[in-house]
Amino acid sequence: MLLAIDIGNTNTVFALITQDGTVMHSWRLKTTRDKTADEYAAFFYGLSSRDHNDKSVAHVIVSSVVPEANFHIRSFCENYMDLDAYFVTNDNAGVKIDIDRSEDVGADRLVNTAAINAYHKRAAIVLDFGTATTFDVIDQNGIYKGGVISPGINLSISALAQAASKLPKVSIRKPSRMTGKSTTEAMQSGIYFGYVGLINGILNGLIKEMDLDDAPLVLATGGLASTFKDDVPLIEQIDNDLTLKGLYTIFTANKK
Repeated sequence: MLLAIDIGNTNTVFALITQDGTVMHSWRLKTTRDKTADEYAAFFYGLSSRDHNDKSVAHVIVSSVVPEANFHIRSFCENYMDLDAYFVTNDNAGVKIDIDRSEDVGADRLVNTAAINAYHKRAAIVLDFGTATTFDVIDQNGIYKGGVISPGINLSISALAQAASKLPKVSIRKPSRMTGKSTTEAMQSGIYFGYVGLINGILNGLIKEMDLDDAPLVLATGGLASTFKDDVPLIEQIDNDLTLKGLYTIFTANKK
């Protein structure tokens, strides 16, 4: 059994993946940069023991965009599982990179590219609704070409509420009309339709720049992907396991 750990800026995901790539179980916790190895162990063993024999985990692979958490994750794997954590880097991800500074590419974006190349084998744009809303461009040869990083939707909502004392923190939902009849409705409209415009505009611009004979796959991932799909017709697929698939792909390629 493979334990895949995806450390993002907002959440950390633990997932158990079988030898054939099936995601058996996954659990999510809030990312805390100073969370200790003991705390990770309490989380993992407290939840996972209900669903499997912990001793079945033979390998651990980690994708992290939070360097401060890496030491504690590594300590958790060594001290509690007697395993070495395999961290994804641009040297071992098996992804060709065509940007000015390849070392700037986050592990999460490399992992998503690896998943696209393994499972779809076509030019693609990955739209990831995370702490940031990101767009990653992969060409027809599987090369990571760069992308776009914009403020995440929840981040924008929090910034509005913090910067303006009379504006509440609102939930994300599709309004029934664009014209808000209250402050909350007006904010929800601005967030939702504002991001619809942003996403559609960026996707159309990226597709034009890619200049392909066939349209690229536009694949969305992240918890808010389904919320926006109806108003972003370019989204062809939603896959919230894309990162886990990429981690499995990288692990199996490096263990051959």
